[in-house]
Order: sequence, then structure tokens, then C-alpha cells
Amino acid sequence: MTLWSGRFEGGPSEELLAYTVSLPFDRRLAAADLAGSRAHVRGLLRVGLLTDDETQAVLEALTRVEHELTDGSFAFAAGDEDIHTAVERRVTELAGTAGAKLHTGRSRNDQVATDLRLWCKHELAEVARRIVALQEVLLERAEEAGDAYLPGYTHLQRAQPVLLSHHLLAHGWALARDLDRLLDARRRLDVCPLGAGALAGSSLPLDPDGVAADLGFAGRFENSLDAVSDRDFVAESLFVLSLLAVHLSRIGEEIVLWSSEEFGFVALDDAYSTGSSMLPQKKNPDIAELARGKAGRVIGALVGVLTTLKGLPLAYNRDLQEDKEPLFDAIDQVGLGLEAVRGLLATITFRTERMQAAADTPAAAAVDLAEFLVANGTPFRDAHHVVGGLVRRAVEGGEDLASLVNAEPSLGAEAAKLLEPGVAVTRRTTPGGAGPVPVAAQVETFRMRLADERERLTTLS
Repeated sequence: MTLWSGRFEGGPSEELLAYTVSLPFDRRLAAADLAGSRAHVRGLLRVGLLTDDETQAVLEALTRVEHELTDGSFAFAAGDEDIHTAVERRVTELAGTAGAKLHTGRSRNDQVATDLRLWCKHELAEVARRIVALQEVLLERAEEAGDAYLPGYTHLQRAQPVLLSHHLLAHGWALARDLDRLLDARRRLDVCPLGAGALAGSSLPLDPDGVAADLGFAGRFENSLDAVSDRDFVAESLFVLSLLAVHLSRIGEEIVLWSSEEFGFVALDDAYSTGSSMLPQKKNPDIAELARGKAGRVIGALVGVLTTLKGLPLAYNRDLQEDKEPLFDAIDQVGLGLEAVRGLLATITFRTERMQAAADTPAAAAVDLAEFLVANGTPFRDAHHVVGGLVRRAVEGGEDLASLVNAEPSLGAEAAKLLEPGVAVTRRTTPGGAGPVPVAAQVETFRMRLADERERLTTLS
């Protein structure tokens, strides 16, 4: 029997049930559904719609259902459309008439919206913890890197040498923005829809404020139509997860490049790489590649949900059932990705000699030569022209750049010293720059940022 069988003479067709059933994927909302149901029952007691005995019977039945779901003994029935139907059916079997009162003043519309918000609050907090764990690894590896340096790139062409620690923390700051966005989205979804009913509230003396407080929400809904139809929080969560996945993808792309023989900047730990079924010599960066690939999957989830939402009139429409699978999958994939990339970076070996050799090509200090001229009064555009001409002569004529610089009247021997290995990277002195002094300050700032982030995590319920 369905929850809506009274209106219909016959039962639903097999085709309808097969197409509309959501139980296979929304079972993961069980804990949230049980929590919401307990708060709803306590609210019904407060307003006199349930007696003490009825409340006790239903709460005991909900506890029994929780145990059955946990130990795997819960028997789902053919008519269980979703986890919400299944829980209510079983509670009614256990508590009888009192169980039949569980749904008093409640619709699956506000029930599902509440469950999904509760679930998101918990899961986004878990993602936040994994972000911070990855940031901690980046800081640890940055501190270990010391004065090691590598080429910084623009257009994937060598540009200027930067400290390895600076490069690693660049990813750390991107993740810090992800964490801010995630916690901000979590704050906005912290609204309880219970009491909105199907779309218009109820004539019964419900207590939505009390129920919201009981469930740990920051507050209740203000508009019942909006409460049951709003899936902004799903779209916003998916956007945050998508951008986070993009940042993991960017890390992955660099590891793919750096672990190639052409770069040779890193060596992968055996536990975080794979081999080839045919080629005995291969050691593949599968985690890094999947970090790239799964970003497209998460972005697709965002696009799919936005497309579903774009044409829906108020209030609830069954289309909204399509919000869960993409959200669940995005949470799963990003969570797994954060853990895998954390392990990858924690165990990777940086080949700093290879990095530094690549960064010590004379042309990498070209801007230092131009700035040397600027410091001595030459307009920058003129200085750029002079140094660019020397680089062109070195490339086309096969001449040594240091010799050309030494022979250039406006530069000379003092400027030629800027081309010596390891010199250019020390000359970045501006705040936030890639040289030793600003990077030391940055490391300390990032360490304090992480301490603040850990403190923020302790406040998440």
C-alpha cells in the first residue's frame, strides 16, 4: 500500500514504480530521516497532537528501525518507494495506531527537504575536514622543501624560478578559498523546512521553531512555498564541490607532468601509483589522472541539477528527485579525491636537483637583468628591449648569454652574476612573492590560517 492509496482505486503499475522509485539511492538519508522524525514527534507532543504514551511508542519504534537498518536486518517491502516510506511503514508496524500518527502535519515534501539539508550539513563538514587535512600536508611538504626551487611557468613555458614551498602553498591558498565557500554554503543551507507541509503549512498547531532548534538548525523557513521547492543549497554545494574538484584537477595535472621522464621533477610512491598490464617499466600517476577526470564528472553533476531546476514552477515537482544522485556522487568523488591526493602528496619524492637544474637556465633570470637596468635609471620598456635582444642573440647565434651580458655596456660583470645558479630565486622580495623572505612570512601566515580553520571545524555539529 502506498502513502497515497486512498485517492486511487487501483495500485500503481510496475512501470510507474520502476521509473519513480528512489530507494536504491536515497537509503543514505536514513540517519537524517530518523533524526527528523524524532524531532517531529517531539514537536507533536509539545503541541498536544501526541500523548506521552504515543510519543514513547513511536520513539521506541524509530530506535528499533535504526538498529535494523544498522545491522542489516531491516526488511524492505515491495511498496517502499523511498527511505521515508520504508521508515514510516516499519514504524507503523511496530507502534500500531501511534505509528500511523508519525506523519501528522508533515508532507514528504518538507520531510525530504529537511533530510537532505541535514545530510548536507554533515557531509559538507566532512569534506571541510578533508580539505584541511590536505592543506596540512601541503604545509608540511612546503616546510620540508626548504630552499629548493623549480621553474615557475606561464603558458607552460619556463618563466621565473620560484621556491618549491611557494608553489605548494599556492595550492594551499586555493583550498583555503574552497573551504570558505563550502562553510559559507553550509551556513546558508542551515534552515529547517519542517512545518511547511506539502507547500502551504498546516492548520494544526505545529512548532516549526522548536523542531528546527531540536535538529540543530540555525532557524526555520520563512516561506512554505520556498521551503519545499528550494534546491539552491544543492546547486550551491555542487558549485563549491565543482571548483574544489577543479583545484584537485590542477594539482593532478602538475603531478602528471612532473612525474613524466620529460620533467622528472617527482617520483611517485609505489602505494600511490599503478603499473601496466603489458609494459613492465611503467609507473603511472593514476590518482593524478583521475583527479583530472573526475572533475568533469562533478561539473556535469552541477550542470545537470541547474538544468533540472531552471524550468520548475513553485512549489514541489517530482523533478526534484533528480537532485540527490548527482549530489551524492559529487560528495563521494570529491571526498575520495581529497583523501587520495593527500596520500599522493604526503608520499611523493621531490627531485629537487632536477627541478633546480631546469630553473637555472640563464634565460630564467632575464627579468632580473631588466630590473637591474631599471634600478639604474633605465625605463622598463627600454630595459625589456635590451635584454630581449641579448636573449635573441643567445638563442639564434648560440652565444653564451652570460658572456653577452658581461660585454653589454649597460649591464656588465655585476649583472652577469644574476645569471649564476640559485641567484634569481633569492631576488623576489615583494610581499607574497616567491623569494625566501616573503615565503618565510607566507609559511607563518598559512600556519596561522590552518590553526583558524581547525578552530572553525570544531564548531561544526
